[in-house]
Amino acid sequence: MAAYSAMSREQMAAYRKASAEGTELERYATAEALGQIRNDLARMQEAGTVVRGELAHDAEVTELDMDAQTPTATLSDCVDLVRYETYDSKARKVIPLPTEQPLRYVMTASAQRWDGRWMVTGLDTRGGQTC
Repeated sequence: MAAYSAMSREQMAAYRKASAEGTELERYATAEALGQIRNDLARMQEAGTVVRGELAHDAEVTELDMDAQTPTATLSDCVDLVRYETYDSKARKVIPLPTEQPLRYVMTASAQRWDGRWMVTGLDTRGGQTC
């Protein structure tokens, strides 16, 4: 949970400026998760957008396998977008969320224990289920 919370904090710091520079994302995220965040940041830079506000999280570990050669965990997070905004810095205006976007949805994350610490390795942000 600590690694996921720290990754989420660093992710929001990066999204606020559309850049991972000065963040510690690589300390908490790797593999697909880090690649996904980097892709998001590239799209944000191209579009001239940043994030304002906050994402609220209510996460819990739903699966844990400490007996695997590489211990793994799955987390389920109820993400709340009520105070989250995408801001167009060129047009200087908030971009509304799509009308079909639920304000609260379930996101899942996968993590693995590497060299004695947990790393977030995957994020499923599709948000098909509300919470």
